[in-house]
Amino acid sequence: MSVPGSNAGSSVEVLVLYYSLHGQTAQMARQIARGVEEVAGASARLRTVPPVTSGLNERTASVPEDGPPWVRKQDLTECSALIMGSPTRFGNMAAALKYFIDGTAAEWFSGAMVSKPAAVFTSTAALHGGQESTLLSMMLPLLHHGMLIVGLPFTESALIHTTGGGTPYGPSHFSTWEGGRELDKDEISLCRALGRRVAEIALKLGA
Repeated sequence: MSVPGSNAGSSVEVLVLYYSLHGQTAQMARQIARGVEEVAGASARLRTVPPVTSGLNERTASVPEDGPPWVRKQDLTECSALIMGSPTRFGNMAAALKYFIDGTAAEWFSGAMVSKPAAVFTSTAALHGGQESTLLSMMLPLLHHGMLIVGLPFTESALIHTTGGGTPYGPSHFSTWEGGRELDKDEISLCRALGRRVAEIALKLGA
């Protein structure tokens, strides 16, 4: 399922996979998907992961009440690239996303994701709440899968001028403790730039 406005007959599809608790990471995912869709010959497949429960709660619904569908393992093999996002949890990715990634041993064993471009993004409540450590830790399983990590170069002017989120390791967002701060123009610009960059690299690689 591509985001609205996907390019008909695209030659590469980029999986934008995320977990979002309060909505900020989901907003970033949508902006990244738009960046992917700005590249001729590329489309975005937007997916999310269900929350992790203790087992005492009600079962997770088979489909989300709203938003994109739950990710399937097939999405990883069918798509030409992966852009993965999570809010920060003590300087690391959220458990829900890690739970999904930890279950991809079969894809690792088969080499299904080897040599595909990959990138990461995150959102934090505090400006120095672990954005860069989260992004770097999210790269580790992708490197184990043999993926090619894509960052943001400083030729992106928003990376130099941002007063909110934004790192060379990937886009980030500073939401504040109340969670009410919307993505600013620089954060949006960097999300779009990452989407375009990954799509363009996937096309060049013929992934």
